Amino acid sequence: MQATSRRQFVQTLGAASVALAAKSEMVWAQSAEFTLKLGNVFPATHPVNVRAKEAADAIRQDTNGRVDLQLYPNSQLGGDGDMLSQVRTGAMDVYVVGLALSTLVPAVTIAGVGFAFGDYDHLWAAMDGDLGRYVRNQIAKVGLIPMDKAWDNGFRHITTSTKPIVTPVDLQNLRIRVPSSPLWTSTFKSLGTSPVTVNFAELYSALQTKIADAQENPLPLVDVGRLYEVQKFCSLTGHMWDGAYVIVNARSWGRLPKDLQETVAHHINSAGDGSRTDIAALTTHLEVDLKAKGLAFNRPDPALFRAALRNAGYYSEWRKRYGDEAWAFLEKYSGELA
Repeated sequence: MQATSRRQFVQTLGAASVALAAKSEMVWAQSAEFTLKLGNVFPATHPVNVRAKEAADAIRQDTNGRVDLQLYPNSQLGGDGDMLSQVRTGAMDVYVVGLALSTLVPAVTIAGVGFAFGDYDHLWAAMDGDLGRYVRNQIAKVGLIPMDKAWDNGFRHITTSTKPIVTPVDLQNLRIRVPSSPLWTSTFKSLGTSPVTVNFAELYSALQTKIADAQENPLPLVDVGRLYEVQKFCSLTGHMWDGAYVIVNARSWGRLPKDLQETVAHHINSAGDGSRTDIAALTTHLEVDLKAKGLAFNRPDPALFRAALRNAGYYSEWRKRYGDEAWAFLEKYSGELA
């Protein structure tokens, strides 16, 4: 059977989203008793928003139109900092947020510790188990309501314009772009690179002009950012996991009767499970597509990089930062790190 292309995959998801929206919103738009605004930075055709739209339609259907979950994708309500402020004040009700939440709740990055997880089986066991519960409890402490399921944005991989990354030696002094995050900077400094912080919107130009020779991102962002045009190699390091949490303003949540809370939570969590399936499938398609666009792929041994981080004191440092309780939950699923 011929594999479906990434473009076809995304278009199918997007078309389903539009069709469902048209069918449901005409029926319920004028009759909602409770309106909830959901914002995020992801494009409308990203699996996160396709699944969020499915959840919104299912919520309208199952509540007989009493709850209208309105989607504002693609930073329509502002950047991550703006939306984090809005969901805290109640100007926005629901927020699908990734790394930006760490400015308020540092624990949300713990599942992204370098080379902690090598596969989804261990990752989802952690996020649906004790580690995920710990993180959600930390979110609740700042007055926000977290949904039970973490959503997926993929494992991150390294692309370069100079050479493939096979062992940690290949990273020495490499100028690599990383997002503005202490965990990311610490991870790559510990591996001997020279991290450069550049906004994603400026990343293509930074790679083209050699401000950085390398970058790291999930494959969907390598594709949507056309980074394959300015990079030659993709090393499937899977060095850090990148996900998202759905958080709700406490007052907005409290206005919903308990039965409606249960319906909303059920469909949002089901959508989170769907995002996991979609990102895994999309990543598989993208490796094929990106090879056809000229990227050369290789699969390094993660044990070598774990050892390098351990020798650099990286795991010991982050154990102190997160605390022994959080670290014990992490190592329950990742195995011993520090």
